[in-house]
Amino acid sequence: MARTRFVGDAGLTARMTLVMFLLGALFVGLIAILMGVFWSSPGIVVLIGVIGLGVVWFQWYKSDTVAMKAMRAREVSREQAPELHDMIERLCALADMPKPRVGVADTDLPNAFATGRSPQRSVVVVTTGILRRLEAEELEGVLAHELSHVAHRDVLVMTAASSAGIVAGMLTRGAQYGAFFGGGRRDNNNNGLPVWLVVLVVSLVTYAISFLLLKLLSRYRELSADRAGAYLTMKPHALASALQKITGEINQIPQRDLRQASAMNAFFIAPAVQGVSLRTLTSTHPTLEQRLEQLAKIQAELGRPAA
Repeated sequence: MARTRFVGDAGLTARMTLVMFLLGALFVGLIAILMGVFWSSPGIVVLIGVIGLGVVWFQWYKSDTVAMKAMRAREVSREQAPELHDMIERLCALADMPKPRVGVADTDLPNAFATGRSPQRSVVVVTTGILRRLEAEELEGVLAHELSHVAHRDVLVMTAASSAGIVAGMLTRGAQYGAFFGGGRRDNNNNGLPVWLVVLVVSLVTYAISFLLLKLLSRYRELSADRAGAYLTMKPHALASALQKITGEINQIPQRDLRQASAMNAFFIAPAVQGVSLRTLTSTHPTLEQRLEQLAKIQAELGRPAA
């Protein structure tokens, strides 16, 4: 965790370490299986390995640029958004952390996210929709939540960890392509299953495991960010109010706009989905009820007189 006054979270650190270890092992296992499948064509294995490492590096190095382009966000200067810059500067001074770049996405979807490979290369982005809907105290709670992601470095872990799923997805599409074009070729002297089927099964299993691991980490990191942000501002009620407003307003956003932003759901403060589907296994976030319950407990704790 970066040097900061945000509340630390040993549980988050342990989960991030475990997820990175398991996904690293999964990636190595994927390459090892592919080496066995393509033992007679080592060039293919080398190519797959290079592509996989390239994806990991690109995800790490360009995570802020990719995320901002996905949301059509732009970096804004102090002259363009003085109040937003002032609020982030106050929170960064309070948290004793470097100030990230500030971005705005021109969309009515009320949301916010943070991304970047390090606290020095991070950016906090808010949408015009959230700026229009939240009071200053509520927006401060949202920004404290996002800054805690930067301080905890969980954004970097989420970005890097998603690489295994991306590589597996690429292999799945490649295997499907092979099924249509020359898919009858079999491994090792034409015995056993077709090569495309082996690759398809292995890549699908890899994708499924990485998908579930990322979702489990994503849920916990959101609770951790809520907790850290609430303790920093000492106003958990403001963040709770913001979460209720955001969730309620998202239900009014057209489905087309929600689908366009769905790729960023794991990074948003609240996922761009409608209804109560957040209880499902594939949810990127804990339920609103869980988040409000935790914030209510913090509010009660802060309200108690000191012993």
